[in-house]
Amino acid sequence: MASISPTFPSPAAADSGTPRYTTALSAVTTLFFLWGFITCLNDILIPYLKAIFQLSFAQANLINLCFFGAYFFMSIPAGWLVARVGYKRGMLLGFAVAALGAYLFYPAAAQRVYGLFLGALFVLASGITVLQVAANPYVAILGPARSASARLTLTQAFNSLGTTLAPLLGSALILSHLPKLTTAASAAAIDVTAVQVPYLAIGTALLLISLLLSRVHLPQIEPPTEPVADVAADSVRAWHYRHLVLGVVGIFVYVGAEVAIGSHIANYLTLPDVMGLSLADAGPRVSLYWGGAMVGRFVGAYVLNKFTPAKALAFNAVMAVVLLLISVNTTGAVAMWSLLAVGLMNSIMWPVIFPLALAGLGRHTEAGSGLLCTAVVGGALVPMLFGVVADHHGLRVALLLPVLCYAYIVWYGLRGSRRNAVV
Repeated sequence: MASISPTFPSPAAADSGTPRYTTALSAVTTLFFLWGFITCLNDILIPYLKAIFQLSFAQANLINLCFFGAYFFMSIPAGWLVARVGYKRGMLLGFAVAALGAYLFYPAAAQRVYGLFLGALFVLASGITVLQVAANPYVAILGPARSASARLTLTQAFNSLGTTLAPLLGSALILSHLPKLTTAASAAAIDVTAVQVPYLAIGTALLLISLLLSRVHLPQIEPPTEPVADVAADSVRAWHYRHLVLGVVGIFVYVGAEVAIGSHIANYLTLPDVMGLSLADAGPRVSLYWGGAMVGRFVGAYVLNKFTPAKALAFNAVMAVVLLLISVNTTGAVAMWSLLAVGLMNSIMWPVIFPLALAGLGRHTEAGSGLLCTAVVGGALVPMLFGVVADHHGLRVALLLPVLCYAYIVWYGLRGSRRNAVV
């Protein structure tokens, strides 16, 4: 089993623009694009399967529960795996598992069983979890700590490119096959196999990129060990760092809010007092939400080198709260555009919270990354709660739940992210 090399690039070396680090960063960036595409395709899958299987909002959000629930169950084991086999082999294993999950969509559609779709999503997300645990800290430590947020923001921008394209292609390949359903009988007559070709293509792409990555040289590095004052090194664990624990909560509520909004935009835009669109017409608009995040991340890669990341995080979270409250209290185009603009505010949240939470963890970086990725289970639980509220009180009232999530992120940016003594 390969171990991680004790060699860590000095700031001078990392800033010198040596080809090997540029190649490594470019290779890992392709991963961010692909899993962004896969994750956001759920925003098309949810209204599609909701219509076909005549599901409630809560039942449809079992898709998010299974997909993001995999992060809860697999992140810590993935952290151990990456610590044992190294970043590159961890990524390759993640690709293989994700490809298997994508291929499982074929028999799920052939059998027309909702539970099989959920199982395939869990396997697919398990592979992506391994990729996340390996790639996020790798990017964060592939250079000086002071520019970690900027590097992660740049790679996340390509992740957002994937999330922007997914609703467009998903609407064309999947939602376009969904006619207006008036009864459960008409829903039962719809051919669910429209999802087979897209996911077969995804599985094949995963295997091809895995093959290419296996031939790319990625420098083996480990984070520098930082001394911990007044605490015996053997007794310190990742969860002893207060700013990490609070960052775990931050990732939980951020992912939960982002997914809850993105997964229900299409249905929100079908409301008569919003835009009254059909699902086929509303689906492509979801790309504007994720496209805002993409634009914000490309801009953020520059801005975060000029401004304090924690303050930028708090500012974006405040604006997200304002935009959601505008959408809840307005109708028509204003309600639509204010909700879609929340995507722009989401742009820097993950790539800022992640390195803020990992700052100063040293040899506990992999374990900390595993804990942070475990918090992605927020994408499973918050949308489920969102769906329950929507079923009983409507989508407008349910949007108040993400408001609470962003309020916590405001506090984390201003206070919770401060590095304190180990507790």
